[in-house]
Amino acid sequence: MPIAGRAIALRVVSAFVLFLATLIVASAPAAQAEPGPGSPLPSADPFYSYDGSLTDIAPGAILRTRPMTFQTPTITTPITGTQVLYRTTDQFGAGAVTVATVLRPLVPGPTKLISYHMAYDALGSQCDPSYVLSGGSTSTIAEAEQVVIAGYLAAGYTVVAPDYEGEQLEWTIGRQSGYAALDGIRAAETFLSVPSSTPVGLLGYSGGSVPTQWGAEIAPEYAPELNIVGVAAGGLPVDLAHNLPYVSGSAQWAGVIPALVVAYQRTYDIDTSTFLSAEGQQVTEAVSSLCIAEFASDYPGLTDADMVKAPYTSLLDVPQVVDAINDNIMGSQGTPEAPMFLAVGHANAIGDTVMVTGDVQALAHEYCRRGVDVTYAQYNGLTHQEAFPPFEAQALPYLTERFSGLPTHSNCATIPAGNSLAPATVQ
Repeated sequence: MPIAGRAIALRVVSAFVLFLATLIVASAPAAQAEPGPGSPLPSADPFYSYDGSLTDIAPGAILRTRPMTFQTPTITTPITGTQVLYRTTDQFGAGAVTVATVLRPLVPGPTKLISYHMAYDALGSQCDPSYVLSGGSTSTIAEAEQVVIAGYLAAGYTVVAPDYEGEQLEWTIGRQSGYAALDGIRAAETFLSVPSSTPVGLLGYSGGSVPTQWGAEIAPEYAPELNIVGVAAGGLPVDLAHNLPYVSGSAQWAGVIPALVVAYQRTYDIDTSTFLSAEGQQVTEAVSSLCIAEFASDYPGLTDADMVKAPYTSLLDVPQVVDAINDNIMGSQGTPEAPMFLAVGHANAIGDTVMVTGDVQALAHEYCRRGVDVTYAQYNGLTHQEAFPPFEAQALPYLTERFSGLPTHSNCATIPAGNSLAPATVQ
C-alpha cells in the first residue's frame, strides 16, 4: 500500500483512539451498570435464552431488552446502549435467538445505522460482542474494534452489533450469520422506532466479514425491506477449501484448523470420531471453548494431515467436511443489491497469511459480472493484521459517501478473475 495510504489509515485510527480517550477522561464515576464486569458468561446468563415457541414470531422480533454501558473491564464511558434478544433464523431455516447491542451516538440527529460485525471468531461465549461491549471481557482484537465503533458513534452513527454466531457459537457459518445480522437490524429499527427505510451500512473485517458479506448476499430475498445503502467487508474467508491448505503447518494460523472442525461439528452434527486422529481429537477438544486470540497461534506446525486418521490424509478427504465447506462458499446463494467495498491484504504469493487474495478477487469479479457495484482494494505487502487499519480507513469514507448518496468509484473493469470458487469434490 502507498505510504500516503498508510498515513491516512494511521490518522483515522489515531482519531478513533483519541475520541475514546476523551470519553474516558470525561466520564464521571457512575453506578455499576448491568451487565458489566463480573457478570455471568452469556452461556450462564438467562437473558440470552428463550424457552417459548418461535413458530409464530417473526424474524427480527424483540423478545426482551436490558440496558448496558459501553465499556471495557477497566474503563467506563458515558455511552449507554441496550441489549436486545431477538428471533432470527439458523443455517437450515429454523427459528433461533441471539442478542444484539444497540448503541446511540452522543450527539442526536437523523438515524444512520451501521451494523458492525466484530471479528470475535468464538467457540466460547466469553467473546460474544454483547458481553465484550458491556465490559465482560476483552482482547487486543476487541479493544481495536471498540475503538472503531467509538469512531462511528462520534461521527453520528447509531451502531448495532449482533452476536451473529448464535447461542452455540457456530463460527464461519454463512447464511446463519447473515440472518442474524439482518434480523439484528430489524430488531434495532423496532427498538429505535424508526422505519425500515432508515439507511443502513454493513461493516466487518475478517470473521466479521462473514455476516457482512452473507447479509448483503441474502438480503434481497430474506430482508428486502431493509434500506442497505453500502457494504464494506475486508479479509474475507471466501472458500475455506482454499484456506485450509494455506494455513496447514502455519506458525500463526494452524489453530484455525481444529476450530473449524468444532464449528462444523456443532452446525452439521458431524461425527468426528470417524475421521479425527488422536491428535486431532485432542486439539479439537482443547479449542472448543476458546476464541481466536487464544487458539490461532497455539499449535504452530499443526497440519491438516495431522488432524485425520487413515484412510484419510486431509480434512478435504472427508465428505461431511467438504459438504460443510461447500455450504458456506461466498457468492453461492444470492446476489447483493447494495454497493460493496471488498478488500484483502496480500503479503505473499497466496494471500495475507490466512485469507486467499485470489478468492476475494474472484468474489469481487463474480459480483461485478452479475451487475453489483464493487470497489476492490488490495493491500500489497500487508498481512491480515496489518491490513485491518487501512481497511477501516477506507471503509469509513466509503460508507459515509453511500449514506450521502454520492457516486461510487467502482473499479470492476480492473478486478482480476481470481481463483475458481467451484465447490470442492472429494478425491
